[in-house]
Amino acid sequence: MPLQKNQVLTLTIERLSNDGSGVAHSPDGEAVFVPGTAPGDEADIRIVKDCGRYAFGILDTLRTPSPDRIPVDCAVAGPCGGCSLRHLDYAAELRAKQENVVDAFRRIGGLDVPVLDALPSPEVDRYRNKVQFPVGRDKNGAPCIGFYAGRTHRIVPCPDCKLQPGILNDIGNALCSFFGAHGIQPYDEASGKGLVRHIFLRRGAHSGQIMVCIVCTRAKLPHSAELVEQLTAQFPDIATVLVNVNPRNTNVILGTEIHTLCGPGFIEDTLCGVPVRLGPLSFYQVNTLAAERLYGIAAEYAQLQPDDLLLDLYCGMGTIGLSMVDRCRSLIGVEIVPEAIDSAKANADRMGEAVAARSRFFCADAGKAASQLAAEGLHPDVIVLDPPRKGCDEATLSAVVAMSPRRVVYVSCNPSTAARDAKWLETHGYHAEKVQPVDLFPRTKHVECVLLMSRVKE
Repeated sequence: MPLQKNQVLTLTIERLSNDGSGVAHSPDGEAVFVPGTAPGDEADIRIVKDCGRYAFGILDTLRTPSPDRIPVDCAVAGPCGGCSLRHLDYAAELRAKQENVVDAFRRIGGLDVPVLDALPSPEVDRYRNKVQFPVGRDKNGAPCIGFYAGRTHRIVPCPDCKLQPGILNDIGNALCSFFGAHGIQPYDEASGKGLVRHIFLRRGAHSGQIMVCIVCTRAKLPHSAELVEQLTAQFPDIATVLVNVNPRNTNVILGTEIHTLCGPGFIEDTLCGVPVRLGPLSFYQVNTLAAERLYGIAAEYAQLQPDDLLLDLYCGMGTIGLSMVDRCRSLIGVEIVPEAIDSAKANADRMGEAVAARSRFFCADAGKAASQLAAEGLHPDVIVLDPPRKGCDEATLSAVVAMSPRRVVYVSCNPSTAARDAKWLETHGYHAEKVQPVDLFPRTKHVECVLLMSRVKE
């Protein structure tokens, strides 16, 4: 019998889904997904939508809280939705993430591969080295920073997001105070009027250097010299201030036009000993300390030998491959974004002549490049794959198999597509040895993992 909208059921939450919602079952066995709940909660759940085989509900009354439930320490966690697991004890969060990786590899991959306990992030709060605040107005009409509520473009004011370092929140608030004092208007999507769209900040986890990038509809920012003077006096760690111009009616945050108000236009930091320069358009892991843990696992799984050739597909700025370059004979990196390849080459140069001489980076689609390398008879000993959320296409996986590396190390931000690709490789001569989940995004639904696959000996 279908569930009815606004029907209230008393249910027990059994586990978390991969989007962070609690999962319960109705008396008829229908799965019910409920945000903001914890495994072990007994609660009255109000049905909001029935989709046939499953339904969505909201928490109406919490009857018996889960022993894993903790007080939520952010007033806007609910409407903001960014910290979907803020009500859960961190140990329980790690268990849930490990279980979701297990589920993905069993259900999607059909693989009974060992999935190790999820490695915790060294920092559970204040870990993000990047923040993109949309700028709007608070209830009094003053400029404010915040975040878009889930599936909307309604800004929830948030003066102190607990995922960002406090200094980045302070800079965002200081900028909004300056905008208000000088009549600089936030952009309004409905009318298309206003100037400031976003405040984009980066902070080097090791260097402490801070980049301030103000995203505007046009290049001229009133009182910019005064703004720079005030900001750098108040926050001495600010190394550069930029204006990014985005005049388009789009959901994309950044435009391509950038003007430097002070400093070199970038900040510097290190990741696993690799020196990097970061501008507003650079892709970079947002949790530096946890990313170093992730890349350490990838290096451990690679088990490189001094004469090995390492191929790093989807290499980005080259940080994964360059973090392993001292363990192998040579490195080839492939990435489709030209700016990322330029950064990878520059990073190798900064590591010294010996590293630069042993490293080659070129710009190409990963699948096409891998196919070309395979056609040329290239035989890397180890291949690292670090694809986007959609995973690898079949052309890439086919080329990997054609090159016949002894090991494939797959770094994934989406366990579902990693499991799908592992299933394909399992049917083409490789065996999934183990999976290590690593938590780069505490208090959120996301989890990364590193998969080791070895060539099956004939």
